[in-house]
Amino acid sequence: MVGVGGQGIILASDILGDTALAMGLDVKKTDTLGMAQRGGSVTSHLRIAPVVYAPLISPHGADILLAFEKLEAARWVNYVRPGGLVIINNHAIPPLSISLGTQKYPADKLIIESFRQRTAKTLVVEGSKETERLGDVRALNIFMLGYLSRFFPIKISDDLWKKCISERLPARIHDLNLRAFARGKEVAASVAI
Repeated sequence: MVGVGGQGIILASDILGDTALAMGLDVKKTDTLGMAQRGGSVTSHLRIAPVVYAPLISPHGADILLAFEKLEAARWVNYVRPGGLVIINNHAIPPLSISLGTQKYPADKLIIESFRQRTAKTLVVEGSKETERLGDVRALNIFMLGYLSRFFPIKISDDLWKKCISERLPARIHDLNLRAFARGKEVAASVAI
């Protein structure tokens, strides 16, 4: 999972890890925060299998890249294995170098093409817009988990997802986030890969 600080990447990967652990699978995870508090890059490597020996995913080794921001997705595309799945939130958060005008944000066509060179399984979702319609873009991470759940190779019951989401979040935001998860699943239901 990749994105920028404040998008909830670490929480999303914790929830996914919780669901896998609850199913009796082995989970190894490591996070890189960098300058996350200042909108910097955030990555979370998450490996799930019956037995996992190390948390880091090697370049060309990721089955799925879940990206909360387009440019961060492009930065990490080399980690996707040929034929792997890339899910990208169609949202741009320009880094400081672009905000200051020293560089330009790449065109969407170039970003998407960088993925399609690696895999034909590239999905772009309007996650930020969907969560804005729900009333709070901070639920993006849970929306993206809902979207991911449709394509995840391990089938996880909705009840387990809801339990793990609810255990990680304060009660006052359960309703919003459970609606975001359901909406992510609903949007993904109409997509074929």
